[in-house]
Amino acid sequence: MQGIYLAIFGTVVFILGYRFYSKFLAEKIYKLDPNYVTPAHKYKDGVDFVPTNKLVLWGHHFTSVAGAAPILGPAIAVYWGWLPALLWVTLGTVFAAGVHDFGTLVVSARNKGQSIGTLANKLIGQRAKILFLFIILLLVLMVNAVFAWVIANLFISFPASVVAVFIQIPLAIWIGFRVYKKQGSMLLPSIIVLAIMYASAVVASYVKPLQINMVEFFGGEGATGLFGMSATSLAFFFWIIVLMIYVYIASTLPVWKLLQPRDYINSHQLVVGLAILYLGLLFTNPEVTAPMTNPDATDASWFPLLFITIACGAISGFHGLVSSGTSSKQLDKETDARFVGYLGAIGEGVLALIAIIAVVTFFPSADDFKAVYSSFGNASNAGLGTFIKGAGQLAEGIGIPAVVASTIVSVIVVSFAATTLDSSVRLMRYIIAELGEEYNFKAITSKHAATTVAVVSSAALTLLPQGPKGFGSGGYLLWPLFGTSNQLLAGISLLLIAIWLKRQGRNYMPAFIPMVFLMVMTLWAMIDQVLTEWSPFGGSNTSWLLFSFGAIILVFAFWILLTAVSSLTKKDDGNISIDA
Repeated sequence: MQGIYLAIFGTVVFILGYRFYSKFLAEKIYKLDPNYVTPAHKYKDGVDFVPTNKLVLWGHHFTSVAGAAPILGPAIAVYWGWLPALLWVTLGTVFAAGVHDFGTLVVSARNKGQSIGTLANKLIGQRAKILFLFIILLLVLMVNAVFAWVIANLFISFPASVVAVFIQIPLAIWIGFRVYKKQGSMLLPSIIVLAIMYASAVVASYVKPLQINMVEFFGGEGATGLFGMSATSLAFFFWIIVLMIYVYIASTLPVWKLLQPRDYINSHQLVVGLAILYLGLLFTNPEVTAPMTNPDATDASWFPLLFITIACGAISGFHGLVSSGTSSKQLDKETDARFVGYLGAIGEGVLALIAIIAVVTFFPSADDFKAVYSSFGNASNAGLGTFIKGAGQLAEGIGIPAVVASTIVSVIVVSFAATTLDSSVRLMRYIIAELGEEYNFKAITSKHAATTVAVVSSAALTLLPQGPKGFGSGGYLLWPLFGTSNQLLAGISLLLIAIWLKRQGRNYMPAFIPMVFLMVMTLWAMIDQVLTEWSPFGGSNTSWLLFSFGAIILVFAFWILLTAVSSLTKKDDGNISIDA
């Protein structure tokens, strides 16, 4: 079977979902009001609360939630075969992710632009709110560590991508100032910047001096440098420090200066990148060589692990943090929430779909696929690299040389991951400041103090743990926990949406049904991992790091879940107001 059929199936499902189901949610469930004064207007401050055109806001929202996760998760999950991954990406996007992303945006916009963690206080109580904020804090800390690890390693593996990524930053700031001074729209300048980025990527692919190869700078592979570290470790350390300096600056600047224009540019990267890959798919019409289902995948059960391996790309709790943390503060009209929230989820589904296709059509035969995807561990190690190679192979189908294609794909992946990273640090800053206020610890409530705590802790978690990847294994070691904690957050957020809808006297089943499914799958997977896999009390792959983080999150999740279910089932006393 040809890969184009997978693309046609997924595209039809996404179109029908947005055309009909999101309209049903907007009109019958969330009941969007075009006259509602959004927090962006009510609390406009020019820093975080900024009314934004829905196209620009969609660009920010999508690129903030995309990152590398909707690529990496599906690229790993095809280990169980392409059919389970395809069905979860398409149906999960339409009936779970869209409801979640759309819903957290609306609920936040209706409550002063407050984050979903803060809203837990109104919906299920003060104690649950604090526990929820701690889960969110741990999640964004893991996101920071994992994505910093991914970006640093991509810079090491694809040094030709570095110039293109960094040239975007000053150009995005220029666009931000230009638009802020009312000198025109972002569209044409963003396209010009994108052209400059890709031109620099093409040139750097062939001109070695433009390839910022820090491994060679520190003596090349096998060389030993400062503190006895290898050249590769030194390069990794260098890039982590550079990234942390960048995210400190990016997460404290007003959103219009860098975040909005850069994300708008990256949204065009999505369009260009997807156009290249789907056109390549159309012209090359490659055969799907990976199996529909993989009977040899016996070391890890797809049920329930599939639903946490593919988090971003189907449904992700991190999306709710972005919806309620930054996007709700920039929503110009409440009716824009359907376009930004639900279509943002669809955009991520489209990206996850091409990630599946790029991997399952890359191998010459099923035997070649199984040789690389011989175990779940091997699939986890090979997933991202296989996608980049597979995407490069598709791009070659429209005449793009392999070396250029690999560079451009890596530029896209790094750009999305960097966007997620600095949005995540901004969210972490909000949470740290809020916890400081809660516990009367004023020293961490200011913008720069909270950001410093966020950046230093993220860098420490990325760099300090030792593991199979040597120095800087923090992000790699934490990745197995990302899926479960992320999906727990999504399930709890859906439950909060259901409670909000119930108190509004509306049908809460569109949020409640996917919540039940997601919580059962995630808690099942997490209990199995924490108690039987990572536990020092009998696990086969004992990991104190994963066990400690996982156990804390699991206990907090059960506590919040019990409190929330009690809140959902009890009768309202008529005195609770949860609308702004």
